[in-house]
Amino acid sequence: MMADSIEHVISYWVMHERFASPALGGFAVISHWVPFLLFSVWSGALADRFDPRRLIQIGMGLFMVASAGWAVLVVTDTLQMWHAMVLLTLHGMAGVFWSPPSQVLIHDIVGREDLQSAVRLNATARWLGLLGAPAVGAGFLLAFGAARGLALNVLLYLPLLLWLWKAPYGPRFRQGEAPPPRAVRGLADIVETIRDIRSHPTLVSMTLLAGGASLFVGNAYQAQMPAYAADLGHGHMDFTYSALLAADAAGALVAGILLESRGLLQPRVRTAIVLAMIWAAVIAGFALSNFFVLALVLLFAAGFTELSFSAMAQTLVQLNAPSAIRGRVIGLYNMSGLGLRAFAGVTVGLLGGVIGIHGSLAISAGLFLVLGAVLLTRARP
Repeated sequence: MMADSIEHVISYWVMHERFASPALGGFAVISHWVPFLLFSVWSGALADRFDPRRLIQIGMGLFMVASAGWAVLVVTDTLQMWHAMVLLTLHGMAGVFWSPPSQVLIHDIVGREDLQSAVRLNATARWLGLLGAPAVGAGFLLAFGAARGLALNVLLYLPLLLWLWKAPYGPRFRQGEAPPPRAVRGLADIVETIRDIRSHPTLVSMTLLAGGASLFVGNAYQAQMPAYAADLGHGHMDFTYSALLAADAAGALVAGILLESRGLLQPRVRTAIVLAMIWAAVIAGFALSNFFVLALVLLFAAGFTELSFSAMAQTLVQLNAPSAIRGRVIGLYNMSGLGLRAFAGVTVGLLGGVIGIHGSLAISAGLFLVLGAVLLTRARP
């Protein structure tokens, strides 16, 4: 996760220096999340049929090619806008190969009993990578330059790539009779998977919860953080601005450590929904805050509650997914929870251009609160 984010830190700087194109910055967001929207179920279907270790290795390989491609184009001074667009799309596809199969592999590694713990630890590690990547990426950029920094970033993928080669997990090591393999049918799998889960209220509610959070809010407020910082009186590059950027990642990291060490918040549908609603209320509070310290505290609380509800929702999906289509169900969950982030730029960003980013974020969070209330009334006790 850190290597993934370091590439963003350096490549976004390179794009700004070379092109200074807001449109290309928008394409970077779209190219990162649209592959999850289009291909997550397909990736999950592949994980049902083939060894998830090899699919993750394909993802790691694509990540490495993307970083190496940036490095070569920068050092040869041949980078053009279409090159950047291709590499950004390749990076997005790498994420699709990595995400659903890695969740299937987590289930293979720990089984049902320790799944909540494993999902939460995995999410904590993700947030730790996000928290450290800006500092490490900026350090690479300053110490080695863009080209060498990107080349060095390639090496960060190697430990996982090599460990997966002989890791004793996957289809060959599963206990019991394997379910019959199903054909991978691309977009048709989305419709079939939706039909398969209609009779599973937990799967439906958690997929809708993740999708609503992604559609209405997602992480779109991070892209608007310079404007929020300016409105809070900290619109220049210093520690206070960096603190705003890192606050929610720090909250998520603390949540992972605290909840895991204490064994708190066992996976329940209603608990996940309530935590998600608290997250939305905190985000709305941040949007309307006029005080820097309060905004910092609310962002920390947002990170804490986001990890809490998202890890719980993912655990519930994995626990309740039929084994024969676990990968497809996880893929559908990822399509909803990650792919729909591509549209959060509309609900927060474009609407913010009309009524202001504070109002747009507060309204978007409010709409998600309404969805959460509906799901809560329909959830089983």
